[in-house]
Amino acid sequence: MRPTATDVHWLGRAGVISAWRLGATLIDPGPTSTLDAVLDALDGEEPRRVLLTHIHLDHAGSTGSLVRRFPGLEVWVHERGARHLVDPARLLASARRLWGDDMHRLWGEILPVPQGNLRVLYGSELRDGFRVAATPGHASHHVAYLHEDSGYAFVGDVAGVRVSAGGMILPPTPPPDVDLDAWRASLAVVGGWSPTALAIAHFGEHRDHEAHLDRLREGLERWGELARRTDAEAYAAALRAAIAAGADARDGGAIVQAMPPEQQWGGLDRWWLRSPGA
Repeated sequence: MRPTATDVHWLGRAGVISAWRLGATLIDPGPTSTLDAVLDALDGEEPRRVLLTHIHLDHAGSTGSLVRRFPGLEVWVHERGARHLVDPARLLASARRLWGDDMHRLWGEILPVPQGNLRVLYGSELRDGFRVAATPGHASHHVAYLHEDSGYAFVGDVAGVRVSAGGMILPPTPPPDVDLDAWRASLAVVGGWSPTALAIAHFGEHRDHEAHLDRLREGLERWGELARRTDAEAYAAALRAAIAAGADARDGGAIVQAMPPEQQWGGLDRWWLRSPGA
């Protein structure tokens, strides 16, 4: 069985968020504001499980709403993210600092997930045909999944943002817990799987995994070093200029929506502040 992606047209724009499905399994179903697109793609079939790469709202925001609709749904999540699904108060407080009064328009309703629905992961499991690996870097609680039959690697944000086949590949680096060293190690794990395709949230599938990961490594070095030498304003301006030069209007708009340039410097700056010898 081959995985399929639903373009949920977040905020009416194509090419920003892929919600993945493999039979009765959903992977990173996206925010509640786009849940109707996911439900339409199910075409009446009841999902059995949701696999989360991490708990950021553009990936996992609809999970509680899905569990309310399908009470027997299993939710797979890393141990560090599990408590924030059960009680999302801290997660929402952090999101409000970024998004303010725009929260509901962007993400919709965020509901807790009952503890009994969780299947807590530690990053070394083989379960129901999925190999699980801890892949921190973008987030400390990030995991990736290799579906062994299809060879697809569901990699959330650790494989970056790339909204078209020949397009730019950029690392999304919002605070609070970007870690460039861990990210490099995570890319080695994903590359070691030699996946048939990288299934990413922003956006779609990409079958040139070696070239893709190499380009992302280069991006981590370039943008990490730029963040060390600049401030938030200069970094955002440089990122916007690079997107304008390297992508057409459609792709550029999707990239900016997936990873707003003004929010990317903060994660890298925090990493440099806690890195020895920075």
